[in-house]
Amino acid sequence: MALDGSFLRQIKHELEERILDARVDKVHQVSREELILILRQRGGSCKLYISAGADSPRIHLTQMSFENPKTPPMFCMLMRKYLTGAKVIRLEQIGLDRILNIVFEARNEMGDLVELKGVMEIMGRHSNFILVDSEGRVIDAMKRVDDTMSSVRPVLPGMRYTLPPEQDKLLLTEVTPDAMTERILHGKDVPLSKAILNAVQGVSPIVCREISNYVFLGDDKLVSELNENAQDRLRFFLGRIQTMVRDHQGIPTAVIDSKGKPTDFSFLEIHQYGTSMLTRPHESYSELLDSFYTQRDNVQRMKHRSSDLLKMLANTSDRIARKINLQKKELIDCAQRETWRMYGDLLNANLYSIQKGDREAVLQNFYEEGMPMVHIPLDIRKTPAQNAQKYYAEYRKADTAEKKLRELIQQGEEEYQYIDSVFDILTRASTLDELAAIRSELEQQGYVRAQNRKGMKMQKLNPKKYRSDDGFTILVGRNNIQNDQLTLKDSRGRDVWFHTKNIPGSHTIVVSDGQDVPDSTLTQAAILAATNSRAVDSAQVPVDYTQIKNIKKPRGAKPGMVIYTVYQTAYVTPDLELEKRLRVE
Repeated sequence: MALDGSFLRQIKHELEERILDARVDKVHQVSREELILILRQRGGSCKLYISAGADSPRIHLTQMSFENPKTPPMFCMLMRKYLTGAKVIRLEQIGLDRILNIVFEARNEMGDLVELKGVMEIMGRHSNFILVDSEGRVIDAMKRVDDTMSSVRPVLPGMRYTLPPEQDKLLLTEVTPDAMTERILHGKDVPLSKAILNAVQGVSPIVCREISNYVFLGDDKLVSELNENAQDRLRFFLGRIQTMVRDHQGIPTAVIDSKGKPTDFSFLEIHQYGTSMLTRPHESYSELLDSFYTQRDNVQRMKHRSSDLLKMLANTSDRIARKINLQKKELIDCAQRETWRMYGDLLNANLYSIQKGDREAVLQNFYEEGMPMVHIPLDIRKTPAQNAQKYYAEYRKADTAEKKLRELIQQGEEEYQYIDSVFDILTRASTLDELAAIRSELEQQGYVRAQNRKGMKMQKLNPKKYRSDDGFTILVGRNNIQNDQLTLKDSRGRDVWFHTKNIPGSHTIVVSDGQDVPDSTLTQAAILAATNSRAVDSAQVPVDYTQIKNIKKPRGAKPGMVIYTVYQTAYVTPDLELEKRLRVE
């Protein structure tokens, strides 16, 4: 992503205006790679979010709420010991490296004031947050790095902290545009964006592409294609970005794809995508990063916490699919049962012409027009009557097997659909309470071993609640058991039920309160049903809807499984922005 040294400089300036002289009130570690410092000052409190995740390293203020683990990790306990009550006295960035130092003033065990340094290193999969004492030694790190992981720069408690090796690049804020242009022109003959990335420190690929887009008027050509006019434009734009970074004149900008999902961000306006992408300015860099990463990080966090259930559901789904395929093959074999009954009938009708010891009986098939001859294999050890009874027995066995197999295949397909629906709900779970409810449902159904919850009280989980623009309440189930509760117990006959057609998703109910529901609310409810389904990234999703009185649950059906015959179908496109706007709780 685009959190480069220049972007970090903008964040540093923003944080200096907000957190200097603030004191650390609380420390939370929401996951192995995420730390939150609650900072208190006269104007109120704020949350400083720190992530060392390989695909989302960053530091910024956040407005988001996070669920803390019941038992804080050891690193969190250590941070609480050293940082609780400490005051933020300054922020440091060396050049335009992606390293930000938060300098704290704290008291040691003797009561003396000392400086501690929280070092945020933003370096992809090598990202880290390191607490360093006043003598420059590592107290501890979010990710410890021993000799087996890196012989160049181990990071362990008690070792002296050293900076990563320097890169041979020109510092954007310190050299002239002429010097940068000269370095680019005398480098390798590669596309201009790559040449800028190799020559200048503090700029990310998206910034380099934006420079090339300006220089070549919408293209990214080789350095050798830079004529005098293009070189002048390069110097001008480099100077403009230099001023923007040096004087903190950037604009927090997100790049949005056609589906409304953020794909990139920068500290300057982005024009390189033309009409294929949209750009959205934000009030602050913290707000930009909050908006950009929140949804994706939440999904990844829940995937990690639900990995055992996801694995179990995937294995169960594969096992059921294999069993259904075997049963269908057996069912095809049962199709010969009528032939076996015919053989028995023909043998019984011709017992007088068959001798014990015959290997084959060639008889007229009076079941077919023209009565063609048919060859019937015989067991030489059996009498003609016993051979006939053998074919009757095969027929009865196959007939019974077919009936049972059809029943088993239907049960297997229903179970497969149920497992698929749980898998879908699990991938959309966003809180620990939702995850606990899904785990409890699977325990009740016998798919996972029940956990010992003696003395623990399950948190009541309410359905998602929305308010349509017409003022109608719309409820969406968070799991299959809640879907049943909403549809079969809490709803009334004139309430309207929605569900994606043949696609796993949540039951969606419009509470009518005995009134006629307007078309605009029906449309919004259909969009919410599609958004809360596996088809959230699709377009023109079919959504069935009908009144609650038309919904029935078959006897013995799995949670969330219902049937209906009277319904209408709407085709809608999921809308995450609408879902966020209508959400009440």
